[in-house]
Amino acid sequence: MESIFLLGNILNPIASLLGLIMNWIYEFFHLFGIQNIALSIFVFTFIVKTLMFPLTIKQQRFSRLQSRITPEIQKIQEKYKGKKDEASMRKQQAETQAVYQKYGASPTSGCLPLLITLPIMFALYRVINNIPDFVNLVWNEYNEVAKVVESAGTVVLTDFVADPEKLTTIDEIIKALALFTTDKWEKLSEIGTLKPALEAIGNIRKVNNFFGLSITNTPNWRSISILIPLLSMGLQFIQSKQINIKTDKKDNAPNPMASMNVVMPIMSGFFCLMLPIGVGLYWIANSLFSIIQQFFVNKHLDRMDIDELVEKSQEKAKNKIMKKKTSVGGASIQELAKKQTKSIESVSDRVKDSDNNTTKDNNDDIDNDSDNDSGSYNPTSISEIANLLKNRNIEKGDK
Repeated sequence: MESIFLLGNILNPIASLLGLIMNWIYEFFHLFGIQNIALSIFVFTFIVKTLMFPLTIKQQRFSRLQSRITPEIQKIQEKYKGKKDEASMRKQQAETQAVYQKYGASPTSGCLPLLITLPIMFALYRVINNIPDFVNLVWNEYNEVAKVVESAGTVVLTDFVADPEKLTTIDEIIKALALFTTDKWEKLSEIGTLKPALEAIGNIRKVNNFFGLSITNTPNWRSISILIPLLSMGLQFIQSKQINIKTDKKDNAPNPMASMNVVMPIMSGFFCLMLPIGVGLYWIANSLFSIIQQFFVNKHLDRMDIDELVEKSQEKAKNKIMKKKTSVGGASIQELAKKQTKSIESVSDRVKDSDNNTTKDNNDDIDNDSDNDSGSYNPTSISEIANLLKNRNIEKGDK
């Protein structure tokens, strides 16, 4: 329950923002006499993809770098294969991190766009599932129908809604109507007591229409709506072909995204069968714009040599580290430690770090000064160095 509540807190502001954008787009087209939610979804997707274009480029650069990173990571994994002790696992982690640092990359670089896209998808589902709650002009039409239903008595919705007597307010009636499919609207318009709402019902069906399909319906195997999940899968397969990582032939490194490029399109088709058509339209539009964007991204990256890409990535990582150092007064951790005690440098000189930032075994002098502590420690840790100095001061006092 706590996780669901947390997810709701994350999605609520996103859904409100998306609903606001959707409302602006809808009202803009309404000025030209165009009233259609599906069209608003396509335009909305174009805006989102444009805003996320910098993230798209960043993800593709990381994919190209991955062709160099993956072989080195595999060598490290092979080196520590079968070693489950804590020391080996720490060394493996340190060496892996060193590889990413060497190329100026981060293991999470490829996940960022996905982490942004998923909340948008879930929030958009909430918007599409309750369009009247976010688009004012559409809410006005639903409000007209809800008023007539309230006047006639919510019992008229017995065949459409479970426990219609619980719908005690206009807002609750509107939320129930927002989930109605084409069949339900047709049956509702046949009820004699709801004739005053026929015009509003017609307008709602027009707003939700997309080439004869309602965006609130789910695809059906016996309907043309089955093209929605099929198109979604097909376009995502094309998109995945575009973003295949071009690995160096000499490395013969496997594509780490190969399985995802197959699984994700199939999953999108599967979800499209269960979700409203409006969500499927979003995925189709998203894939279309992604294919167009990817075409130009590939053209840009193909003109860039992989070594040049590595060099630029390293330069960006270096600048980022320099900014972090500047934010703490331009001093590194070791420099700050030297200000606390003059003896740290003499102790730290006895420890030599390897190129991958893993530590070597300490010499006999340091082992003797550690009171025969059986546990391992990090010789570059400020607290450990301070303890060594403290022990030496005590020994000098005893003498």
